[in-house]
Amino acid sequence: MKFELIKPAYDADALAPVISRQTIELHHGKHLQGYVNNLNNLIQETEFENADLETIVKKSDGTVFNNAGQVLNHNLYFTQFSPDGCRQPSGKLSAAIDAVWGSFENFQKEFENAGVSLFGAGWVWLAEDENGKLSIVKEANAGNPLTKGLKPLLGFDVWEHAYYIDYQNRRADHLKELWKIIDWKVVEKRY
Repeated sequence: MKFELIKPAYDADALAPVISRQTIELHHGKHLQGYVNNLNNLIQETEFENADLETIVKKSDGTVFNNAGQVLNHNLYFTQFSPDGCRQPSGKLSAAIDAVWGSFENFQKEFENAGVSLFGAGWVWLAEDENGKLSIVKEANAGNPLTKGLKPLLGFDVWEHAYYIDYQNRRADHLKELWKIIDWKVVEKRY
């Protein structure tokens, strides 16, 4: 299977000032493209050559896992944004968030805290188990909740390349601002 760089449904400058054109061009156009290229090269003539991305993430390790994980993570990441999308969850997802955290605002605080407290590079996820129960999952490096039997719904990238141009070392500020561009209709479809 030949993986390709996803094309976001928005222009590179559409998420500014939360995420600048320069960051999109670097993060999507360079980093994600690099992961896609590496993965395609690494899986040639291996058991993963014709596997889908989720299978590779669940069954691989080492360099293959790192690149497959980053492709999947970034695909979820870049497709959850919209310059004019729905800014709060609704329906069953909203009720599930309220059941665990008491309110959307409490969930946001816990999610941001998880992202700030993750040491080094990685991801913070809203994930769902097989019974629909939600949790916040912190993953180092290319980690994804799939490896724990969970379904990723929403992911914030806390690698420095995701925010350093726009926020320097202010990870907390970056995480707080991301809520302004999350399209909860996209996230709800994953639930």
